[in-house]
Order: sequence, then structure tokens, then C-alpha cells
Amino acid sequence: MTIDDFRALFRKHLSGHTEPEEIENLCFIALQHVLGMSRVEISLSRKQMLNNLQEKTLSKILDRLVQSEPIQYIIGTTEFYGLEFQVNPATLIPRPETEELVEWIVTSGIGIQNSGLKILDIGTGSGCIAISLAHTIKSSQVSAIDISSEALKTASQNAVSNQVDVTFIEKDILQTEKLDTSYDIIVSNPPYVRDLEKKEMRANVLNNEPEKALFVPDDDPLVFYKKIGNLALEDLKNNGMLFFEINEYLGAETVSLLKNIGFKEVALRQDLFGKDRMIRAIK
Repeated sequence: MTIDDFRALFRKHLSGHTEPEEIENLCFIALQHVLGMSRVEISLSRKQMLNNLQEKTLSKILDRLVQSEPIQYIIGTTEFYGLEFQVNPATLIPRPETEELVEWIVTSGIGIQNSGLKILDIGTGSGCIAISLAHTIKSSQVSAIDISSEALKTASQNAVSNQVDVTFIEKDILQTEKLDTSYDIIVSNPPYVRDLEKKEMRANVLNNEPEKALFVPDDDPLVFYKKIGNLALEDLKNNGMLFFEINEYLGAETVSLLKNIGFKEVALRQDLFGKDRMIRAIK
């Protein structure tokens, strides 16, 4: 079988499961992972024969994709903010819109060059936000909280592989009465998908990613924002910043909540798809 033959097989088996553009993207990711080639090299080597091991490995990947398993879990890694991260079913798969949140923090003008800028990431998962900030804001002191010991194990490995120093803490933020110190920046991408929105989600997300990191009750969808907002108001330094990724349907409600808690400036920002996705609040 040639590379071109495999691409045709890939399209045939995933047609009807996935959008055509996404099928091409998944195919390239699988080929890059197995062959160790770039997309350009793959495109220039379409008639190259695959060996038996490569065929078997690619076929196993395809079989798992047909079962709606995310490609990132299959190959075990994904890219985020220019860095490589291990991911597994204990962690959410980082999304492009979360990269936009990181970029907003990096360009926020809080004094990025200040020595010892203290940052806290709440609900860190794979560690993608905390590690990206530690890697980009070299002088910062970054801590990260998560309720899952398995997620923190993965995040710790990601910090080592990306050569940054992040302090990881296992903690249930909803049961936390006070943070351990004061911070210049607090950021969180907490659970925010309501149960009623499950029908809008793709099967590969719904059936594979950790429910605790995704869902909140329909009758209290802002439970994490309320808790983290109150903690941040107490433990952010004056003029410190709180950043959230949010539910696109609850932008106005989340802004109102943070204003009522006592934040003096609350800004809502859309992502590249035009969806209300991020909030910055200043103490």
C-alpha cells in the first residue's frame, strides 16, 4: 500500500463520520505520527510504499477513529501554543480558543517583564495554560490546581518535557475557602457545558473526554465562576487580573456575575469564530 492508497482508504472509512476537511487533517496527523514526516514531505511522497508495520499501525489508528476516539488520545500528544503536550482520557484535549486565552494573558500589559509575576491556573488538566505561560513569561512563578491526581501526573510530565517549573497542587476548588497566597494573575478554564448542551457535542468528545472537566448542572451553570471569582477577589493583588474561558451562551450572565462580585473592570472577548469565549476582570 502506498501513502496515497492509505489516504483513499482513510477517506472511505471516515466518510459520513467526519467532515471532509477534518478527514484530511486527521489523515495527515496519523501519517506524520507513524512516518515521522512533515505534511510537505508526505505530499511529495504520495507514491511511497508503506512497510508492514506502518500499515498495521495506521490501520489500528483508523479503526479507533471510526469508533469516534479522538486522534489526540490515540497518538498520545497534541500541540498547544507551539509546545507539545501529552494528553489522555484523564485530561481534556486543549482547544485553539484556549490558545487565544493564553495570548490575551501574555499581551495583557500587566507588566510581563516584572520579576516574579505570580500566576495561578485553576483546573489545569494537561497543564497547557500554566505551562505555556511559564514558558512564555520567563520570570513568572506559576502554580496550578486540579482535582484529578491523574491529570496532575500528566501535567507534571508535560512541565518536565517542556522544561518549565510549575507548582502543581491537588485540590477541589469548590471546597476551597481561601487560596494559599496572593497572585497577579488567576486564570481558569473550568467546567461550563450544561447538561442540556450535550446534544450539540461530537461523539468523540462526549464519549471520551473527562466529564468532571466538562459539565455543570443546568440549574447552576456558573458555579465555578462564582466560587473562583470570590476567591480571586480576596487573593488577587490590587489591579490583578482574572481570566476565564466561558460558555459562549452565558457571556452576559458571566460578566454580570463578576461585576456583582465586585470586579471593577470586566471585558468580554470573542474568539476567532465570533463566539463569546473569554473574560478578563480586574480587581
